[in-house]
Amino acid sequence: MQTDSSVPPRVERFSSQAEARYWLKVLGPFREPRLVRSVGELAITAAPFFALWLLMWFSLGYSYWLCLVLAIPAAGFLVRLFVIQHDCGHGSFFRARAANDWVGRVIGVITLTPYGHWRHTHAIHHATSGNLDKRGIGDIDTLTVREFAQLSAGKKLLYRLSRNPFILLGVAAPYLFILHYRLPAKLMWSTTEAWRSTMATNLAIVALAGSTIAVVGLHDFLMIQVPITWLASSIGVWLFFVQHQFEDGHWEKAGAWNVHTAAVHGSSHLYLPLVLRWFTANIGVHHVHHLSSRIPSYRLHEVLRAHPELNDVNRITLKDTIGCFRLALWDEDKNRLVPFFDARVK
Repeated sequence: MQTDSSVPPRVERFSSQAEARYWLKVLGPFREPRLVRSVGELAITAAPFFALWLLMWFSLGYSYWLCLVLAIPAAGFLVRLFVIQHDCGHGSFFRARAANDWVGRVIGVITLTPYGHWRHTHAIHHATSGNLDKRGIGDIDTLTVREFAQLSAGKKLLYRLSRNPFILLGVAAPYLFILHYRLPAKLMWSTTEAWRSTMATNLAIVALAGSTIAVVGLHDFLMIQVPITWLASSIGVWLFFVQHQFEDGHWEKAGAWNVHTAAVHGSSHLYLPLVLRWFTANIGVHHVHHLSSRIPSYRLHEVLRAHPELNDVNRITLKDTIGCFRLALWDEDKNRLVPFFDARVK
Protein backbone atom coordinates (compact mmCIF):
# COMPACT_ATOMS: atom_id res chain seq x y z
CA MET A 1 0.00 0.00 0.00
CA GLN A 2 1.32 3.43 -0.95
CA THR A 3 0.84 6.04 1.74
CA ASP A 4 1.11 9.75 0.99
CA SER A 5 2.90 11.23 4.01
CA SER A 6 0.83 14.41 3.67
CA VAL A 7 -2.50 12.63 3.90
CA PRO A 8 -3.17 10.50 6.98
CA PRO A 9 -4.72 7.10 6.23
CA ARG A 10 -8.23 6.50 7.48
CA VAL A 11 -7.86 5.23 11.02
CA GLU A 12 -10.96 3.06 10.83
CA ARG A 13 -9.21 1.03 8.11
CA PHE A 14 -5.91 0.85 9.98
CA SER A 15 -4.60 -2.58 9.02
CA SER A 16 -1.45 -2.46 6.94
CA GLN A 17 2.18 -2.11 7.96
CA ALA A 18 2.44 1.02 5.79
CA GLU A 19 -0.29 2.69 7.84
CA ALA A 20 1.41 1.54 11.03
CA ARG A 21 4.72 3.05 9.93
CA TYR A 22 2.94 6.28 9.04
CA TRP A 23 1.36 6.68 12.47
CA LEU A 24 4.47 5.62 14.37
CA LYS A 25 6.40 8.32 12.49
CA VAL A 26 3.71 10.93 13.13
CA LEU A 27 3.58 10.12 16.84
CA GLY A 28 7.36 10.07 17.22
CA PRO A 29 7.75 13.72 18.37
CA PHE A 30 5.27 13.17 21.22
CA ARG A 31 7.46 10.45 22.74
CA GLU A 32 9.85 12.99 24.21
CA PRO A 33 9.29 13.52 27.98
CA ARG A 34 9.72 17.01 29.44
CA LEU A 35 11.68 16.97 32.69
CA VAL A 36 10.04 20.00 34.30
CA ARG A 37 6.59 18.72 33.37
CA SER A 38 7.37 15.23 34.67
CA VAL A 39 8.67 16.51 38.00
CA GLY A 40 5.70 18.86 38.27
CA GLU A 41 3.19 16.08 37.54
CA LEU A 42 4.82 13.92 40.21
CA ALA A 43 4.80 16.75 42.75
CA ILE A 44 1.17 17.78 42.23
CA THR A 45 0.14 14.15 42.59
CA ALA A 46 2.24 12.89 45.49
CA ALA A 47 2.01 15.98 47.71
CA PRO A 48 -1.82 16.18 47.74
CA PHE A 49 -2.04 12.42 48.34
CA PHE A 50 0.07 12.58 51.49
CA ALA A 51 -1.65 15.80 52.60
CA LEU A 52 -5.05 14.14 52.26
CA TRP A 53 -3.80 11.11 54.18
CA LEU A 54 -2.79 13.35 57.09
CA LEU A 55 -6.07 15.26 56.85
CA MET A 56 -7.96 11.97 57.06
CA TRP A 57 -6.02 11.12 60.21
CA PHE A 58 -6.92 14.44 61.81
CA SER A 59 -10.55 14.04 60.72
CA LEU A 60 -10.88 10.81 62.71
CA GLY A 61 -11.16 12.93 65.83
CA TYR A 62 -14.28 14.61 64.44
CA SER A 63 -16.16 12.27 62.11
CA TYR A 64 -15.36 9.04 60.31
CA TRP A 65 -17.84 10.04 57.64
CA LEU A 66 -15.63 13.04 56.88
CA CYS A 67 -12.66 10.68 56.73
CA LEU A 68 -14.49 8.50 54.18
CA VAL A 69 -15.38 11.53 52.07
CA LEU A 70 -11.71 12.54 52.00
CA ALA A 71 -10.83 9.00 50.92
CA ILE A 72 -12.46 9.69 47.54
CA PRO A 73 -9.97 12.34 46.33
CA ALA A 74 -7.14 10.47 48.09
CA ALA A 75 -7.98 7.39 46.02
CA GLY A 76 -8.03 9.56 42.91
CA PHE A 77 -4.49 10.76 43.61
CA LEU A 78 -3.41 7.16 44.27
CA VAL A 79 -4.77 6.16 40.87
CA ARG A 80 -2.83 9.05 39.36
CA LEU A 81 0.33 7.85 41.09
CA PHE A 82 -0.25 4.42 39.57
CA VAL A 83 -0.47 5.93 36.08
CA ILE A 84 2.85 7.70 36.69
CA GLN A 85 4.31 4.37 37.80
CA HIS A 86 2.83 2.88 34.63
CA ASP A 87 4.60 5.55 32.54
CA CYS A 88 7.86 4.78 34.32
CA GLY A 89 7.41 1.12 33.42
CA HIS A 90 7.22 2.11 29.75
CA GLY A 91 10.30 4.32 30.11
CA SER A 92 8.24 7.34 29.10
CA PHE A 93 8.14 9.55 32.19
CA PHE A 94 11.85 10.47 32.23
CA ARG A 95 14.57 10.15 29.63
CA ALA A 96 16.88 8.22 31.95
CA ARG A 97 15.98 4.60 32.61
CA ALA A 98 17.36 4.81 36.16
CA ALA A 99 15.05 7.73 36.97
CA ASN A 100 12.05 5.84 35.61
CA ASP A 101 12.92 2.69 37.50
CA TRP A 102 13.59 4.28 40.89
CA VAL A 103 10.50 6.50 40.79
CA GLY A 104 8.49 3.48 39.66
CA ARG A 105 9.85 1.34 42.50
CA VAL A 106 9.07 3.96 45.15
CA ILE A 107 5.54 4.54 43.86
CA GLY A 108 5.07 0.77 43.71
CA VAL A 109 5.41 0.62 47.49
CA ILE A 110 2.52 3.07 47.84
CA THR A 111 0.35 1.38 45.19
CA LEU A 112 1.22 -2.11 46.54
CA THR A 113 2.50 -3.09 43.10
CA PRO A 114 5.92 -4.73 42.60
CA TYR A 115 7.29 -2.46 39.91
CA GLY A 116 9.79 -4.77 38.18
CA HIS A 117 7.45 -7.75 38.05
CA TRP A 118 4.48 -5.63 36.95
CA ARG A 119 6.58 -3.91 34.27
CA HIS A 120 7.45 -7.31 32.79
CA THR A 121 3.87 -8.65 32.77
CA HIS A 122 2.57 -5.35 31.40
CA ALA A 123 5.08 -5.51 28.54
CA ILE A 124 3.69 -8.95 27.74
CA HIS A 125 0.20 -7.44 27.76
CA HIS A 126 1.25 -4.83 25.19
CA ALA A 127 2.95 -7.45 23.04
CA THR A 128 -0.02 -9.83 23.03
CA SER A 129 -3.13 -7.72 23.58
CA GLY A 130 -5.97 -8.99 21.38
CA ASN A 131 -4.14 -12.21 20.49
CA LEU A 132 -6.50 -15.11 21.20
CA ASP A 133 -3.60 -17.57 21.30
CA LYS A 134 -1.59 -15.63 23.87
CA ARG A 135 -4.01 -14.80 26.67
CA GLY A 136 -3.31 -15.16 30.35
CA ILE A 137 -0.58 -12.71 31.42
CA GLY A 138 -1.24 -9.06 32.21
CA ASP A 139 -4.82 -9.16 30.97
CA ILE A 140 -8.37 -9.89 32.10
CA ASP A 141 -9.44 -13.48 31.46
CA THR A 142 -11.66 -13.53 28.38
CA LEU A 143 -13.07 -16.72 26.87
CA THR A 144 -14.54 -17.30 23.45
CA VAL A 145 -18.10 -18.54 23.03
CA ARG A 146 -16.85 -21.99 22.06
CA GLU A 147 -14.46 -22.21 25.00
CA PHE A 148 -17.18 -21.25 27.44
CA ALA A 149 -19.57 -23.82 25.97
CA GLN A 150 -17.03 -26.58 26.65
CA LEU A 151 -16.64 -25.76 30.35
CA SER A 152 -18.21 -27.78 33.12
CA ALA A 153 -21.18 -26.27 34.95
CA GLY A 154 -18.98 -25.36 37.91
CA LYS A 155 -16.37 -23.61 35.79
CA LYS A 156 -19.08 -21.75 33.88
CA LEU A 157 -20.40 -20.44 37.19
CA LEU A 158 -16.91 -19.32 38.27
CA TYR A 159 -16.37 -17.51 34.97
CA ARG A 160 -19.76 -15.81 35.25
CA LEU A 161 -18.86 -14.68 38.76
CA SER A 162 -15.47 -13.38 37.60
CA ARG A 163 -17.24 -11.14 35.06
CA ASN A 164 -19.79 -9.83 37.55
CA PRO A 165 -18.99 -6.11 38.07
CA PHE A 166 -19.69 -6.21 41.80
CA ILE A 167 -17.31 -9.11 42.31
CA LEU A 168 -14.77 -7.83 39.80
CA LEU A 169 -14.58 -4.33 41.26
CA GLY A 170 -15.59 -4.93 44.86
CA VAL A 171 -13.74 -8.16 45.61
CA ALA A 172 -11.25 -9.08 42.86
CA ALA A 173 -9.79 -5.56 42.57
CA PRO A 174 -8.70 -5.14 46.22
CA TYR A 175 -7.63 -8.80 46.29
CA LEU A 176 -5.36 -8.15 43.30
CA PHE A 177 -3.45 -5.31 44.95
CA ILE A 178 -3.55 -6.39 48.61
CA LEU A 179 -2.90 -10.13 48.27
CA HIS A 180 -2.29 -11.29 44.70
CA TYR A 181 0.68 -8.98 44.10
CA ARG A 182 2.44 -10.32 47.21
CA LEU A 183 3.70 -13.26 45.10
CA PRO A 184 4.90 -13.22 41.46
CA ALA A 185 1.95 -15.22 40.19
CA LYS A 186 2.28 -17.06 36.85
CA LEU A 187 5.97 -16.17 36.57
CA MET A 188 7.02 -17.51 39.97
CA TRP A 189 8.91 -20.49 38.52
CA SER A 190 10.43 -18.73 35.52
CA THR A 191 12.37 -15.71 36.73
CA THR A 192 14.34 -14.66 39.80
CA GLU A 193 13.76 -11.01 38.87
CA ALA A 194 10.04 -11.47 39.55
CA TRP A 195 10.85 -12.77 43.02
CA ARG A 196 13.37 -10.01 43.76
CA SER A 197 10.97 -7.28 42.66
CA THR A 198 8.04 -8.71 44.60
CA MET A 199 9.88 -9.50 47.82
CA ALA A 200 11.72 -6.16 47.86
CA THR A 201 8.40 -4.36 47.42
CA ASN A 202 6.83 -6.45 50.19
CA LEU A 203 9.66 -5.58 52.59
CA ALA A 204 9.35 -1.89 51.74
CA ILE A 205 5.57 -2.03 52.25
CA VAL A 206 6.07 -3.63 55.68
CA ALA A 207 8.62 -0.96 56.61
CA LEU A 208 6.41 1.92 55.45
CA ALA A 209 3.24 0.52 57.00
CA GLY A 210 5.06 -0.39 60.22
CA SER A 211 6.55 3.07 60.67
CA THR A 212 3.20 4.70 59.93
CA ILE A 213 1.43 2.42 62.41
CA ALA A 214 4.03 3.31 65.02
CA VAL A 215 2.95 6.94 64.67
CA VAL A 216 -0.83 6.74 64.15
CA GLY A 217 -1.67 3.31 65.59
CA LEU A 218 -2.99 0.18 63.85
CA HIS A 219 -6.66 1.13 64.22
CA ASP A 220 -6.29 4.57 62.65
CA PHE A 221 -4.01 3.22 59.92
CA LEU A 222 -6.57 0.63 58.83
CA MET A 223 -9.47 3.09 59.05
CA ILE A 224 -7.61 5.39 56.66
CA GLN A 225 -5.74 3.07 54.32
CA VAL A 226 -8.36 0.39 53.71
CA PRO A 227 -10.98 2.67 52.08
CA ILE A 228 -8.31 4.43 49.99
CA THR A 229 -6.86 1.15 48.72
CA TRP A 230 -10.28 -0.40 48.17
CA LEU A 231 -11.58 2.52 46.15
CA ALA A 232 -8.38 3.12 44.18
CA SER A 233 -8.02 -0.54 43.25
CA SER A 234 -11.64 -0.66 42.08
CA ILE A 235 -11.10 2.42 39.91
CA GLY A 236 -7.89 0.97 38.51
CA VAL A 237 -9.48 -2.35 37.54
CA TRP A 238 -12.52 -0.52 36.11
CA LEU A 239 -10.19 1.54 33.92
CA PHE A 240 -8.26 -1.47 32.68
CA PHE A 241 -11.46 -3.42 32.02
CA VAL A 242 -13.18 -0.81 29.85
CA GLN A 243 -9.95 -0.08 27.99
CA HIS A 244 -10.05 -3.55 26.43
CA GLN A 245 -13.52 -4.97 27.03
CA PHE A 246 -15.81 -2.97 24.76
CA GLU A 247 -18.21 -3.91 21.98
CA ASP A 248 -16.05 -2.79 19.05
CA GLY A 249 -12.90 -4.40 20.44
CA HIS A 250 -10.48 -6.43 18.37
CA TRP A 251 -9.29 -10.02 18.83
CA GLU A 252 -7.66 -12.38 16.35
CA LYS A 253 -5.97 -15.75 16.22
CA ALA A 254 -2.18 -15.54 16.13
CA GLY A 255 -1.97 -16.10 12.37
CA ALA A 256 -4.16 -13.08 11.57
CA TRP A 257 -3.12 -10.95 14.57
CA ASN A 258 -1.16 -7.74 14.01
CA VAL A 259 0.33 -5.82 16.92
CA HIS A 260 -0.44 -2.39 15.46
CA THR A 261 -4.00 -3.19 14.41
CA ALA A 262 -4.62 -4.73 17.83
CA ALA A 263 -3.15 -1.65 19.52
CA VAL A 264 -5.50 0.80 17.80
CA HIS A 265 -8.65 -1.27 17.43
CA GLY A 266 -8.30 -3.38 20.57
CA SER A 267 -8.04 -0.39 22.93
CA SER A 268 -10.77 2.13 23.66
CA HIS A 269 -10.70 5.90 23.86
CA LEU A 270 -12.43 6.52 27.17
CA TYR A 271 -13.72 10.08 26.93
CA LEU A 272 -14.13 11.34 30.50
CA PRO A 273 -15.17 14.65 32.07
CA LEU A 274 -12.20 16.95 32.60
CA VAL A 275 -11.80 16.29 36.33
CA LEU A 276 -11.83 12.52 35.90
CA ARG A 277 -9.53 12.80 32.90
CA TRP A 278 -7.03 14.64 35.11
CA PHE A 279 -7.23 12.14 37.97
CA THR A 280 -6.72 9.26 35.53
CA ALA A 281 -3.83 11.14 33.88
CA ASN A 282 -5.26 10.82 30.36
CA ILE A 283 -4.77 7.05 30.31
CA GLY A 284 -8.26 6.81 28.80
CA VAL A 285 -6.61 7.75 25.48
CA HIS A 286 -5.64 4.13 25.43
CA HIS A 287 -5.64 3.45 21.71
CA VAL A 288 -2.90 6.04 21.24
CA HIS A 289 -1.03 4.71 24.27
CA HIS A 290 -1.02 1.17 22.89
CA LEU A 291 0.12 2.35 19.48
CA SER A 292 3.03 4.32 20.97
CA SER A 293 3.57 3.41 24.61
CA ARG A 294 6.58 5.73 25.00
CA ILE A 295 4.35 8.80 24.87
CA PRO A 296 4.07 10.24 28.42
CA SER A 297 0.49 10.22 29.67
CA TYR A 298 0.50 14.00 30.03
CA ARG A 299 1.11 14.32 26.27
CA LEU A 300 -1.64 11.98 25.07
CA HIS A 301 -4.17 14.79 24.67
CA GLU A 302 -1.60 16.74 22.67
CA VAL A 303 -1.81 13.91 20.16
CA LEU A 304 -5.59 14.21 19.93
CA ARG A 305 -5.40 17.96 19.48
CA ALA A 306 -2.80 17.61 16.73
CA HIS A 307 -4.55 14.66 15.06
CA PRO A 308 -8.31 14.95 15.66
CA GLU A 309 -8.94 12.00 13.33
CA LEU A 310 -7.90 9.83 16.29
CA ASN A 311 -10.56 11.36 18.55
CA ASP A 312 -13.50 9.21 17.51
CA VAL A 313 -11.68 5.88 17.21
CA ASN A 314 -13.26 3.43 19.68
CA ARG A 315 -14.61 6.36 21.66
CA ILE A 316 -16.73 5.46 24.67
CA THR A 317 -18.18 7.69 27.35
CA LEU A 318 -18.57 7.24 31.08
CA LYS A 319 -22.15 6.13 30.48
CA ASP A 320 -21.02 3.64 27.84
CA THR A 321 -18.75 1.89 30.33
CA ILE A 322 -21.80 0.50 32.14
CA GLY A 323 -22.64 -1.54 29.04
CA CYS A 324 -19.07 -2.87 28.84
CA PHE A 325 -19.74 -5.05 31.87
CA ARG A 326 -22.49 -6.89 29.97
CA LEU A 327 -19.90 -8.15 27.50
CA ALA A 328 -18.41 -11.46 28.56
CA LEU A 329 -17.35 -13.64 25.62
CA TRP A 330 -15.59 -13.20 22.29
CA ASP A 331 -17.76 -14.45 19.45
CA GLU A 332 -15.38 -15.59 16.70
CA ASP A 333 -18.21 -15.76 14.17
CA LYS A 334 -19.43 -12.20 14.79
CA ASN A 335 -15.96 -10.81 15.61
CA ARG A 336 -17.12 -8.95 18.68
CA LEU A 337 -17.62 -9.30 22.39
CA VAL A 338 -21.10 -10.44 23.32
CA PRO A 339 -23.11 -10.92 26.52
CA PHE A 340 -23.79 -14.41 27.86
CA PHE A 341 -27.39 -14.15 26.64
CA ASP A 342 -26.47 -13.28 23.05
CA ALA A 343 -24.01 -16.17 22.95
CA ARG A 344 -26.92 -18.55 23.62
CA VAL A 345 -24.87 -20.58 26.05
CA LYS A 346 -25.88 -21.57 29.56
